[in-house]
Amino acid sequence: MKLIAPSILAADFANLNKSIKMVEEAGCDMLHIDVMDGRFVPNITIGPVVIESLRKVTGIPFDIHLMIVEPEKYIETFIEAGADMITVQAEACVHLDRIIQQIKSTGAKVGVALNPSTPEHMLEYVLDQLDMVLVMSVNPGFGGQEFINGSLRKITNLKAMIEQKSLNVKIQVDGGINQNNINKISQAGADIFVAGSAIFNSTKPTEAVKHLRAAAMSEEER
Repeated sequence: MKLIAPSILAADFANLNKSIKMVEEAGCDMLHIDVMDGRFVPNITIGPVVIESLRKVTGIPFDIHLMIVEPEKYIETFIEAGADMITVQAEACVHLDRIIQQIKSTGAKVGVALNPSTPEHMLEYVLDQLDMVLVMSVNPGFGGQEFINGSLRKITNLKAMIEQKSLNVKIQVDGGINQNNINKISQAGADIFVAGSAIFNSTKPTEAVKHLRAAAMSEEER
């Protein structure tokens, strides 16, 4: 099953409640929330206080992507705020295994994200502990960027690693996803698709989600 995860980065920040209700009614599977600290990436977004407020108005699963340095200091705070899944950047974690165990101990699902230039084999010794790998198909920090085609090979290689080890690990892809490229990303091995502008900038978000999901499916799934 192919899952659609709208990125709140592309939402109307003056009307977040309305934006979330819109994608919830459109049948999206989870909400992708990017947390940026202005250090690991040049942008600054939202923190646990906002997430806690959003948690009160929706039951949609929160997929929290921590694009921050020293994420281990804030994991419990984001879990308390309402995170269902915590994804950390491999490049920001000196002791990646320890942080994975820290997240798992809270009962939340755990993901690890890889920047475009980070090779997939970096996860070889922790892959069996993950629920998800997030392939960044743009350089993180800002929405609206174009998909980096080199990401397709990384997705394919990750899928092969997962299948070779017979693991139940999902591959999520974030950055530049739209109706024109989602099928080839899906065919490469992706399971979860983070889409921002393609959904929130659409005049008909429900139709946009429906078309994205259909385009991601194989002929057998349709």
